[in-house]
Amino acid sequence: MSTKIAATTRSIEPDLALRLRSDAISRMKIEQPGNILTCEIPDWSPGMVANASFFSHPEFGARYFRSENNSQEFGNRWQAAIGNWDDKIVVDIGCGLGNVYAAVGGSPREILGVDISYGALVNAAKIGYTPILADAHNLPFVDGFADIVTLNAVLHHCDDMAGVLAEAARLVRPGGVLITDEDPLCYLPSDRGVAFLITEARKRFPMYWLPGRAGIYTPPHEEAWRLATEIHNSKPGDGVTPALYLDTLEPLGFEVDLYPHYHNVGDELFQGKMGKLGFKDSLIKLLAGKNAPQAPQSIACIAKRWE
Repeated sequence: MSTKIAATTRSIEPDLALRLRSDAISRMKIEQPGNILTCEIPDWSPGMVANASFFSHPEFGARYFRSENNSQEFGNRWQAAIGNWDDKIVVDIGCGLGNVYAAVGGSPREILGVDISYGALVNAAKIGYTPILADAHNLPFVDGFADIVTLNAVLHHCDDMAGVLAEAARLVRPGGVLITDEDPLCYLPSDRGVAFLITEARKRFPMYWLPGRAGIYTPPHEEAWRLATEIHNSKPGDGVTPALYLDTLEPLGFEVDLYPHYHNVGDELFQGKMGKLGFKDSLIKLLAGKNAPQAPQSIACIAKRWE
């Protein structure tokens, strides 16, 4: 049974208190077990509920942490994107169970992990994050304090992708960097044809029957739950676009570099290579026909705020 204690500036670490808005502190609780600082979230959408539940699940969340983002390519790509974050203030939005820090390592001065999944934050805290349960659409932080803000495979799990991206950008100090990656790229404009039928079959009969998911079979009930978390990955033509990043971040004073890629590419992405499409996605594109352009799975965004 959990226990909640009202949070005050006296019960919050001094450095962290400086990062938080005073109006947000008044609505926070410190919840046990895990010593998780929780922010009031008055309105929960179905997608938010699905994400909070799935990534808190002791079996499903743990399997995701082991299989999804722990490849050497993933670690090399993120290490190259971040560079040296030692002694820097980092905010990892949608940190989940802690994939980015687990892959990159290093010694940030402070690394704040934000998520709406309590169970995921308990695991992230063990890795070294300062865990904060909050809604990515309405973060409890002051403006412009972070050297680096990261979002890995987060935007497509959020109801308002542009809103979350802008909210993340608000935290970046002048000269700081915002980095996102692994959100499905919108590359199938048609909502008809074989690709659409495959996507619908995946939703109606959820399981990974094609090679994928790091070669791990996903039980139907788990895949159905997981699909409910992917708000903007439910049909062909749904996902992020280059315009999402450019139109959101450039007016806020960012220089934006975009790197479309396949998930099997490492740090060579930043030397102009983007890897190769895997078997499953190659088959879907083949079946989709000539109207489906060759395009990578996702896109990395590195955006620097002007000083």
